[in-house]
Amino acid sequence: MAKPSLAQLQASIKVIVPFSAGGTTDLVGRIVSEALSKVLDTPVVVQNKAGAGGAIGMGELAKAAPDGLTLGIANLSTQVAIPVAYKKPPYNPASDFTYIGELALAPAVLLVRSSLPVNNMAEFIRYARARPGQLSYGSPGIGSAGHFGAEIFKVSTRTFIVHIPYRGGAGLVNDLVAGHLDMGFDQVATALPHVRAGRLRALAVTWPARLPELPEVPTFAEVSLPDNNGPTWFGLVGPAGMAQGLRDKLNASVNRILETPHVRQRMEPVGLYPSASSPDQFASRVASDIVALRRIARGARISLD
Repeated sequence: MAKPSLAQLQASIKVIVPFSAGGTTDLVGRIVSEALSKVLDTPVVVQNKAGAGGAIGMGELAKAAPDGLTLGIANLSTQVAIPVAYKKPPYNPASDFTYIGELALAPAVLLVRSSLPVNNMAEFIRYARARPGQLSYGSPGIGSAGHFGAEIFKVSTRTFIVHIPYRGGAGLVNDLVAGHLDMGFDQVATALPHVRAGRLRALAVTWPARLPELPEVPTFAEVSLPDNNGPTWFGLVGPAGMAQGLRDKLNASVNRILETPHVRQRMEPVGLYPSASSPDQFASRVASDIVALRRIARGARISLD
């Protein structure tokens, strides 16, 4: 049988970003797509397909032909949180996709509106406990990692904060800035400009150590909330059934661009850290994260119809 070649990819490649434009997943998708188009000498076009916490876009990807012309940007929400949260998930993360390679690791940050009269995590927890049901938080969608993160936070802190789902991270950040929401989790990449400008207040980050970009903000482990301390990740996936040779060539191309100064210089200043992997390593990360999040979901009683 002939060995698959990237020459078959001379038509435009579509990269589905399963969230709205302006969020961190979109940013990762555009940085990688631009660089990938140069390496492959093929147009790579981003298409935003937002909704249902990323499930709509990933569901479309799962039904695409496995010819390498339709790829997608997956993350912790789409491959782990949604399959764990829903009783009848819209797709199977193990059997409906081809895992090509990781792209980046990203710390998230718990944000509150700047007008909220709190300066640190302890003050916010006390404030929220005194006002059960009166505060609201936004997430990129029901079953998203941001939804899980906030629900885990509520269980850990014994607080009751009302959930307002959005069609991606950009909308919730805009409403936080406008004061329509009280709290939300977002990636540092998109939150950083607002925090630096004083439009939002950051209370903790999901990273093993304090970030150079936000040195004054503690990790969740430092504020005794270790269940919230894991970073999220982003990766490139295709539909199930892609030829191994094609998958491996795309993986090599992705790992190559992640090592370039241009890509690193675009990612790192906004809190995205390039993370190369093999396809098997990427698939293993997804499988292990599902096991870990399922344990947390049972403890937090997160289950969606």
